[in-house]
Amino acid sequence: MLRRQVLWAAGAVVLLSAYFPCSQAKPIAFANGTSVMLEYGGNMMREAQVFYAPRFDLSLGGGLVRLASDLDGRQREITYARVNYLPKRWNLEAAQANVFVWGGLGSAEISGRAGSIFAQNVGVQFDYETRRLYVSAKTDLQRSDQFSHRIDTVQFGVAPYAHDYDTLATWLLIQGRRYGGNLYDGTEGALLLRLFKGNKWLEAGVTNDGKLQAMFMFNF
Repeated sequence: MLRRQVLWAAGAVVLLSAYFPCSQAKPIAFANGTSVMLEYGGNMMREAQVFYAPRFDLSLGGGLVRLASDLDGRQREITYARVNYLPKRWNLEAAQANVFVWGGLGSAEISGRAGSIFAQNVGVQFDYETRRLYVSAKTDLQRSDQFSHRIDTVQFGVAPYAHDYDTLATWLLIQGRRYGGNLYDGTEGALLLRLFKGNKWLEAGVTNDGKLQAMFMFNF
């Protein structure tokens, strides 16, 4: 079961990589650069990540994710160290596509249980982007011998105008996300506005039940 999840995930880890370098919300942004990402997913998920890329296809770092159930208030807090790798990139005439995979180890704290337990994190992301069209699919799995929690995310976006690195890029996106596992199981949609310029990225909107979905990322 885990193997199938890892393979599926490894085929979906490419959330935000693109042909133009201003599209930076991805596991690896620039060689010799550091990326910081903060994400807020309604009442379900909050995550912070920091990664350093020694080269264009590899980044190392870690993160903290907090997961909560809207149904019964159960919570999990997972701290992890992780490696992100870019095994494949397609440089097309006016577009780019990427596949990213990642894996990491860490510890988790569960509400109602004393102490921490060993946990693993695996994922995969795929994306395709032109200056006017964006498609991505991502899956991220957090698991231990006490729990399993997976978040699958797909996005489709269009840009009302073409952008360059030194100009403000604007994207309108439709997002579908599924939470699976023994903490919560359900699907939600969201409408998002994405803005980025240079090394800064902001994505925000609302889900179909009126919850805030937001992500901020910058590279230096």
